[in-house]
Amino acid sequence: MENDNNTIHLLDKGFIRLVDFMGGDNRVVSSARVSFGATTKGEEKDKGLIKYLLQHKHHTPFEHCYFQFHVCCPIYVARQWMRHRWGSFNEISARYTQVKDEFYIPSHFRGQDFKNRQGSVEAHLDDEALRKLYEDSVESSFAVYNKLIAAGVAREMARGVLPVCQYTQFYWSVNARSLLNFLQLRTDGHAQYEIRVYADAIAQIFKEKMPWSWEAFEALNKELPLGAA
Repeated sequence: MENDNNTIHLLDKGFIRLVDFMGGDNRVVSSARVSFGATTKGEEKDKGLIKYLLQHKHHTPFEHCYFQFHVCCPIYVARQWMRHRWGSFNEISARYTQVKDEFYIPSHFRGQDFKNRQGSVEAHLDDEALRKLYEDSVESSFAVYNKLIAAGVAREMARGVLPVCQYTQFYWSVNARSLLNFLQLRTDGHAQYEIRVYADAIAQIFKEKMPWSWEAFEALNKELPLGAA
């Protein structure tokens, strides 16, 4: 994972970039204390309030802070991502634009986990041979796509031959409450590796923008099992 001009590069061709941010820890504090006609009471008490809010599931004040991200990731990662419905998405359309030669080619292949049927495990596989097989399939699909386009087939139909490892791009606007829920689930070791690397990058951005909230969130999640917060 590399950082270049506010863009964090991930996987082989993906990235995430913070486009905009509104709010912060002080916004959480002021949003919570407005009920009493008060604002800040100093750093120590303000940090304590944020911890209290998370511990007791008073999450509404976190909804007054917003992040907007520009994301480039494989389609199958995007489909997992968009299951988190408390946010706004706008994605590039292969109906309006011609698909570029941008596909995720893993450097290492994992084996199927037969205990957790939706997961994977480390395995001793022939990565070189498997990568060749994988790349040949991707290249063949993309070549057929281009032939269909050249023959006059509509983009919205020609895209049907492309694999889900194709990179897509989207903008995601999300409040801090929903983002913490995303991070709790997608930074967990049970999450698929390819989405976890994006979640880990977002966690670093969140920590930079809202350090008090992140500190309280991390402390709480060390105490509680996944999904209890």
